[in-house]
Amino acid sequence: MERYETLINPGQPIPYFIQAMTGISNQMVAGAPPFKEVAERVYELLKDKIFIAHNVSFDYSFIKAHLKDAGFDLNTKKLCTVRLSRKIFPGFPSYSLGKLCQSLGIPVYDRHRAGGDTEATVKVFRLLLQHDREQHIEKSLRRNSKEAILPPNVPKEHFDQLPYTPGVYYFHNEKGKVVYVGKANNIRYRVNSHFSNNSQGRQKQHFMQHVHRISYQSCGTELMACILESTEIKKIWPVFNTSQKKWEDVYGIYLFEDQNGYLRLGIDKNRKRLNPVCTFHYIVDGHAMIRKLIRDFQLCPKLCFLQKDIGPCGGIEEGSCRGACEQIEKPGSYNQRVKQAVATLSSRPSFAILDKGLGEDDRSCILVLEGVFYGMGYIPADCPADNPETLKEMLTNYRENSFIRNLVQGYAARYPDKITWL
Repeated sequence: MERYETLINPGQPIPYFIQAMTGISNQMVAGAPPFKEVAERVYELLKDKIFIAHNVSFDYSFIKAHLKDAGFDLNTKKLCTVRLSRKIFPGFPSYSLGKLCQSLGIPVYDRHRAGGDTEATVKVFRLLLQHDREQHIEKSLRRNSKEAILPPNVPKEHFDQLPYTPGVYYFHNEKGKVVYVGKANNIRYRVNSHFSNNSQGRQKQHFMQHVHRISYQSCGTELMACILESTEIKKIWPVFNTSQKKWEDVYGIYLFEDQNGYLRLGIDKNRKRLNPVCTFHYIVDGHAMIRKLIRDFQLCPKLCFLQKDIGPCGGIEEGSCRGACEQIEKPGSYNQRVKQAVATLSSRPSFAILDKGLGEDDRSCILVLEGVFYGMGYIPADCPADNPETLKEMLTNYRENSFIRNLVQGYAARYPDKITWL
């Protein structure tokens, strides 16, 4: 059996915790070759072989990426001794290399060093070969096997049960806590894509280390999957999700009368005991609404707090303001237009988006009441969808956020044939 071992100069200082864990110091690697100098030798040793490692995806992705940087394309079959050990030696308290070797009575030397860990993995694999009565190793090498790409701690049965449907999938850690939520038009394909690439990125490798279970929830359409993903992320706050986790302050447009008798519109955060005429999640949305009202109803930007300087009113210069800010226009006529503008905010339409369901006997329904997303679910295929109260009893209520609102409103504009106005 051929053995090759060498230190590598990483071209940068070794972090202290790595030095403490491995016993390798900066002085030890100062005269060692950089990886590119040994890349060809490593490639020749590995090409056309079966790459075996404990948590193989991590080691393989790391080696493959550095070989690629050096001009070599490694593409070999892989075997994971973690996954194989779980099948061939079930019931051990832990399958980390150190604990597994302890359970199997294998002495380990130079722990957390490549040479020592490799030697221990070789001894583990020899025992796996001796005790593999159900040919798990042979099955793992088959082309359609997912054993080499799945996280080391996820049972293959969890992947096998995933459907080819739209929906939301969940990655759970060892304690069952959800650490990632994703949506997909095809759950099985999307989950497979997480693990089938050889990225050595931090998020990918954290998946591989921390994912112990996969669950899912099917949806009738991709739109429903997008909505469910958003609500689940904001409810569960999974550690590996980064998008849609920004906290959203809810703002409102408020109506009040000033000391001169003019009705004024202003934006502020929602507060108890105050009733806004319109709510939204981002202050820029509110500014856009008020600008539209100023244009459509010839309101004053100063009385709407969009112009806060003491200079001449920009609305007068543009022809949209009739002089209410300078009391040229009397409160009566100005206030009438403000009331008309407010009425347009409070009379947003209600509608349902109807589409295919989970089966032939139902259809999906997304309900929007007065412009606000209420919820979604499934109704019988022959059930009328023209009564909001009846629909509310059959659907699940979800909390709206700006992502969902924009998603639903945009979908309704693109697919008017799927809309039932209420």
